[in-house]
Amino acid sequence: MSSNGNERAPDEIQVEPSTPQETKKKRLYKDFGHDEAEATRAKLDMATIELTAEDLYDKEKVNLETIVIDDVFKLLQCDENGLAHYETERRLELFGPNKFLSFMWNPLSWVIEAAALVAIALSNGQGQPPDWPVFVGIVVLLLTNSARGLFEERVIGSAVKAIMDSLAPRAKVKRDGYWREIESACLVPGDMVAFRVGDVVPADCRLTEAINVSIDQAALTGEPLPVTKKAGDQCCWGSTCKQGEAEGVVIATSVNTFFGRAASLIGVYDDTTDHLRKILAQIGSFCLVTIGIFALAEIYVLYAGLRYRYRRGLDNILVLLIGGIPIAMPTVLSVTLAIGAQQLAKCKTFVTRITAIEGLAGITILCSNKTGTLTADRLTIDRNTIRTYGPFSADDVILLAAYASRTVSQDAIDCLVVATLGDTARARAGITLLDFKPFNPVDKRTEITYRDESTGKLKRVSKGMTSIIIDLCTRNKTEELENRLEGDVEEYASRGLRALAVAYEEVEGDDFKAEGNGFELIGLLGIFDPPRDDTKQAIEDAQALGVKVKMVTGDQLAIAKDTGRRLGMGDHMYPAKVLKDEPAPGSTHSNLDEMIMDADGFAGVFPEDKNEIVKRLQGLGHRCAMTGDGANDAPALSRANVGIALEFATDAARGAADIVMTEPGLSTIVHAIRQSRIILQRMRNYSIYACAFTIRIVVCFAILAFAYQFDFPPFMILIIALLNDGTTTTVGIDCVLPSMHPDSWDPAEIFAYAIAYGLYLAASTVALVCIIKETSFFQDKFGVSLETFPVESNDRQLHMVVYLQVAIISRALIFVTRSHGFSFMERPPTALLVGFCFGQLFSSIIAAYGNWGFTKVQAISGGWIGIVWVWNIIWFIPLDWIKFAMRATVVKYLRKRHEAKLAREVASGAPLTRTQSRATSIYESLYSNRVEYIKRAARIVGFGRVNVHVKPEELQRVSFIQAQRAGATLAGNPSRTA
Repeated sequence: MSSNGNERAPDEIQVEPSTPQETKKKRLYKDFGHDEAEATRAKLDMATIELTAEDLYDKEKVNLETIVIDDVFKLLQCDENGLAHYETERRLELFGPNKFLSFMWNPLSWVIEAAALVAIALSNGQGQPPDWPVFVGIVVLLLTNSARGLFEERVIGSAVKAIMDSLAPRAKVKRDGYWREIESACLVPGDMVAFRVGDVVPADCRLTEAINVSIDQAALTGEPLPVTKKAGDQCCWGSTCKQGEAEGVVIATSVNTFFGRAASLIGVYDDTTDHLRKILAQIGSFCLVTIGIFALAEIYVLYAGLRYRYRRGLDNILVLLIGGIPIAMPTVLSVTLAIGAQQLAKCKTFVTRITAIEGLAGITILCSNKTGTLTADRLTIDRNTIRTYGPFSADDVILLAAYASRTVSQDAIDCLVVATLGDTARARAGITLLDFKPFNPVDKRTEITYRDESTGKLKRVSKGMTSIIIDLCTRNKTEELENRLEGDVEEYASRGLRALAVAYEEVEGDDFKAEGNGFELIGLLGIFDPPRDDTKQAIEDAQALGVKVKMVTGDQLAIAKDTGRRLGMGDHMYPAKVLKDEPAPGSTHSNLDEMIMDADGFAGVFPEDKNEIVKRLQGLGHRCAMTGDGANDAPALSRANVGIALEFATDAARGAADIVMTEPGLSTIVHAIRQSRIILQRMRNYSIYACAFTIRIVVCFAILAFAYQFDFPPFMILIIALLNDGTTTTVGIDCVLPSMHPDSWDPAEIFAYAIAYGLYLAASTVALVCIIKETSFFQDKFGVSLETFPVESNDRQLHMVVYLQVAIISRALIFVTRSHGFSFMERPPTALLVGFCFGQLFSSIIAAYGNWGFTKVQAISGGWIGIVWVWNIIWFIPLDWIKFAMRATVVKYLRKRHEAKLAREVASGAPLTRTQSRATSIYESLYSNRVEYIKRAARIVGFGRVNVHVKPEELQRVSFIQAQRAGATLAGNPSRTA
């Protein structure tokens, strides 16, 4: 691996021959697993890379899993310096990008398309031609919605894609002899790649160098523990590096990887559906069932009862089909989500799947990391607080701790320790690096073995978590020392300091892998991380939104309590070990669940503890958000209702998360919660409006047809739908108020509001027709008249009056559904207001001048237009009161019923878990985080959903075929410069 100063790469390290003197030998332990295959030579002439397909697929001739690395390089026509730029471009064309793509389609427009077929194919006979105006109108409606959707997807999607490119899958690759970072999609067979702890293996590869590498490939093999890898071993795309760092040569990408090959063999896709799509399916079913019921009723009443002729009854059914389907819903909701995601991105919050916005709006408990989220993550070491244990000074302790720190690719602790030296070059001055073990979440320490150039002696230094380091020490560990150390750590904790212990030993002889003479504790560094300036206010804001913030930290309990008191979040903190034990007898908590709910946080938390916390909170009926940044945080982030990867999180953490933060601090998360509720409120408001419009159209015109044989022209319904869609698509930027309580989709509430509004608006139209038909009130009071008197049911001007009344008041309903209080008290956005005014004006102009004989309407006078406007204003005013009445009665009952159901599930122990699916919308390809494509591949194969596993030896058999295909492709397409 790369290094600076006197640090040398492992392959450059020269070890002096061992002296005859007796030295301690390092014990070797063989890992459990399959027997190692002996390295072989390819049974063909490696001097010429002209292979036939039969050669490459014959395992007796070549097997890239067992042949030596030199032959792999020759077969793939590459070397350790990486590929040249022109060669990678050529191979990218040959092998394609290293990613999977997916596409979605929308069935909601099928009913409208069916209506078009009805208008053109079934509306024949009785001496009348097909209904061309309705057919053309339906086609225009479909094309308008499609064009609007494509345009808005292009504009908004391009903006979001530009932002999300910063989170595209990345890989460290060596090209033209230099290491650089590129998108993983650009990897090709033959590339040299590097990865370290927390990274996801970017492609199937053979390792050329491995330093203490441990790979988690449980999803592939079912093995519960990480597997140790060494140079020459194979790593599969999608595995997570749990420890160490490695370099390797790519042997397969994309569909040729193990994931891709398994997907093609199994041939199945994820059949799960996320919550949002289920809701949309329920809304669509609600509309279809409503239309179906009334369409069947019309068929029975109009044909069997009223003896309608075929063509006349068909026109009435077309009115229900065209007016009842909310064709713009997919476009409106997709655009609303995309705009919302774009707004979140401006606040440094990126959604890895677009429907995570819904989950974020409904969380009730936020489990937050301390460092960098609640605190400023500006670590400092106070020299005056350094404690020494032995003949070492404070400066010696800092210098030795700097030796045990990385000088490149540093984490925060390493960077802090090296920076404390003043001159960072001193971290490698006077020593020769022989071996380095970087920090990993399991060992929780770093270790360096080096040669002191002034004395020639081998020495070893380790720094890390206090409890881990003291367990290493064997030379000076006494009860007195442990008591002193414990007192120093507690003193640090009382002052809000975190302890970093340093230990030292010497190694006899020249074998840097040999055991030393025993570690001795030499010092303790106090690290301070002050709370962020905005954290206290952010906690108060979260509580105002109904979200409880709990601290989850790996620090000591005393530090957690001190931080909690400073931030005003409370100091009811408990050590993570309570998660494995029941509360002590006499405790104020009768069981562990009560303790978890009462806790303000947990200290000394390991990644597996986070998973347990999330599991128990969900079991108590809460929607939980969990923050994390390490590779081992991935299970908890995946299990949480909303996983939040923090700034600088590892690939594994980002891959498991739903939200990726690129700015530190709790305030950013709280703002994202507030914004997600605004987005959800926009979608919910439109859904109520769309369902209400369906009820309003279907019930209204069915009743009029039954009562008065009223045959409303289908073409005028198309006009209403076109103008309404143009107005309501602006709800994506509506400035609604967020809910002050956790919010979520509830179809029962949506349908309850929709039925109430729809029936009321249907009554407004039926009442108007009744007055016009049964009385001469308007004619006598306002001097207006219609085409016939007494007014006939299918008077052409009556059709126009009904058109105008339905168009105006239906469009105004959006102002009622979008507001919490009175509709006139919450100002709508300018775009919505302009769209509404344009729609109302255009509808009035059509009513005044629409003498369209082909659609059975005739223009009406200004008097009738004024009557309709006043009528609608009178009927509009009570809509707010209907909303308040529904909220106080039906909706309140529905919420209590939902809470009671949830309580029963909790009491019965029913599992309350999240939906794991990530396949959601047409924007999915724009919302891929650094490893989202790997998870999609895993779902395609079936991992996690069905019991699909593979033995370790079978991985080798599968992957050598992948590499052979790459060799065959290269052999069949030789480089022009070769």
